[in-house]
Amino acid sequence: MDFEKIKELIKLVDSSSLAFFELESGNDHLKMDKSLNRGLTDNNFNKPNNASTVNNVVSSSTTLNSIEKLEANVLEIDEVRNNEKDVAIEDKNLSVIKSPMVGTFYSSASPESPAFVEVGAAVAKGKVICIIEAMKLMNEIESDYSGIVIERLANDGDMVEYGQPLFKIKGE
Repeated sequence: MDFEKIKELIKLVDSSSLAFFELESGNDHLKMDKSLNRGLTDNNFNKPNNASTVNNVVSSSTTLNSIEKLEANVLEIDEVRNNEKDVAIEDKNLSVIKSPMVGTFYSSASPESPAFVEVGAAVAKGKVICIIEAMKLMNEIESDYSGIVIERLANDGDMVEYGQPLFKIKGE
């Protein structure tokens, strides 16, 4: 989804009488909710007009903050998508090994030990290529592919996410 189109949608929904808007298009999903106090009761009916006016001003500024947060989230999503495009596979013989879990990446069994694999080294399917530490458990990660290690995409001690690319392998 184009950021400019999202900004236009925000303005349209904001100026309309809609309280909630949801759009799903392909892989994109967008929700907007103007009823910030949904589920809360309004106890302002016995209060003077000044209190009601103050509440309206607070709601308006909260809505503006929500829109700013939404725009920041959209920018962050675009940045993540651009990073994913950088790691896109250009060659049919190029495979990417991704992290099967969240944890800390290590290229060797200990700081004194040599790395399991180096860039340019041949690997066989099932060979241990790195360790990911999760909850004080050391998990050996095996290669899903046979070939030559073209690039290592994580450094020792890096926190890695589920599905984050770790290695590029050419071959098979």
